[in-house]
Amino acid sequence: MFEDRPFLATIDQRLENGRASVSVALGWGDRHVTGAAEGTSDPHQRARLVGEATLRAIETLTEARHSFDLTAIGTSDLGPVRIALAQIRETGWSDYLIGSAMVRDGDAATATAKAVLDALNRRITRGS
Repeated sequence: MFEDRPFLATIDQRLENGRASVSVALGWGDRHVTGAAEGTSDPHQRARLVGEATLRAIETLTEARHSFDLTAIGTSDLGPVRIALAQIRETGWSDYLIGSAMVRDGDAATATAKAVLDALNRRITRGS
């Protein structure tokens, strides 16, 4: 199952001196990589850092064959559940890639990373 597409291994978030650093570890088959992002420690910016770190890991996994911009990220209520949403654009493409994932047990960071993966899985596993 996991060999068909990248999977989320871990997310590490650190706060220090008003700054936040996020690293996201992904696996795909027998490969494991980490992407990182840094920025303000503002809680409202944390989702963007998780999304950016996830994109950097994906770019490493695809050996830079793809370059992505995180155009929007957020969470929203949908009926009785909360979901994370990611909107991504690949450099050189005009279409947006959209992904979503349910927030479980209040863990918005994991849902955010999974939403990014949801947006990209078809694009990167096609070999395009």
